[in-house]
Amino acid sequence: MPATGDRITKRNDGLFQGMYTAQTPDGPKRKYVYGRKYGEVQKKLAEAMGDVARGIVFDDKNLTVGEYMHRILEDVQRGSVRESTYSRDKYLLANHVKPALGRVKLRNLSAMHLQRLYRDKLDAGLSPATVQKMHHVIHKALSQAVRWDLIARNPADAVKAPSPATEEMRPLSADEARRLLDAAKGDRLEALYVLAVHTGMRRGELLGLKWSDVDLENARLSIRRTLTRTDNGKRVALGDPKTKKSRRTIPLTPQAVEALRRHLERQLGEIEIPKHLYEDQGLVFTTETGTPINPSNLRQRSFAPLLKRASLPHIRFHDLRHTCATLLLSKAVHPKFVQELLGHATIAITLDTYSHVMLGMGDQTARAMEDALS
Repeated sequence: MPATGDRITKRNDGLFQGMYTAQTPDGPKRKYVYGRKYGEVQKKLAEAMGDVARGIVFDDKNLTVGEYMHRILEDVQRGSVRESTYSRDKYLLANHVKPALGRVKLRNLSAMHLQRLYRDKLDAGLSPATVQKMHHVIHKALSQAVRWDLIARNPADAVKAPSPATEEMRPLSADEARRLLDAAKGDRLEALYVLAVHTGMRRGELLGLKWSDVDLENARLSIRRTLTRTDNGKRVALGDPKTKKSRRTIPLTPQAVEALRRHLERQLGEIEIPKHLYEDQGLVFTTETGTPINPSNLRQRSFAPLLKRASLPHIRFHDLRHTCATLLLSKAVHPKFVQELLGHATIAITLDTYSHVMLGMGDQTARAMEDALS
């Protein structure tokens, strides 16, 4: 291992800095690696000097933010994250970050650059939620730059990103849920709404469901994929579920099984009539020609009219998932079972999301203790 002790110094900010020389097309240049501990920098410096000895040189002096973000997208993210995540991050970087900061040299990027970017985007009308997502993308990319020793510190660490307002949850009551399902009877997508209320499946999970995932004889189905929007919502694609816990098997109620049987009969009739037009992709819920349903069309052409027919207030489709959870918890179903049904990554998410329902169960707890000791 090359001697490195005399090449490492401690900076005024507390970081250790290792210096080495690399031959570049423009001649010899000094390069640096950084770390919080001496041993960490010693290891990085030895690896960097080993790369120099093997002729591996990376000249980052003139690397711009735009060039670096492009490398992160294409060399790191593409193929390693969900298609919808890659598409969203690409859109945010191309339309918001690169026009403002693309020409700034990566090593000169500061917290003030980022704070000004966020302020400008908020003033231009971008939502706090979108700016927060932008901050997350930038922070993650710059953290990788620190690990690669392209910059000493992550400037995004010192930036305050906006906090989006929490969207108000509006679950339906048991009576309202019955009214919704009564209004959906005979609807082409009746089974979709039955599943949404009875199982709490996410919209993308419903629209990505295939008949090969459904076992009507044993009254269960499996979540293996989800439908997501890509290219900033311009097209849809099937992809992996949201998390590992999202891959799950869901038991079906008798009402859900019956609704799916009726739906299958209706779909088989659609397949036979316009045989030359129907694109059978094996999906449970499709357009009349067999193609995936665009989530926006589901909301505008089906869900909104259904709420109107049922004389219900405007709610988000996602509130049907909340309806399922609150109805179960209000009947004293254990939160762990609700977590498994919804596919939450941890039970903490379930408890945090539905804490208001759990608080309402306090009287049941007191009564249960009284019954146990009486």
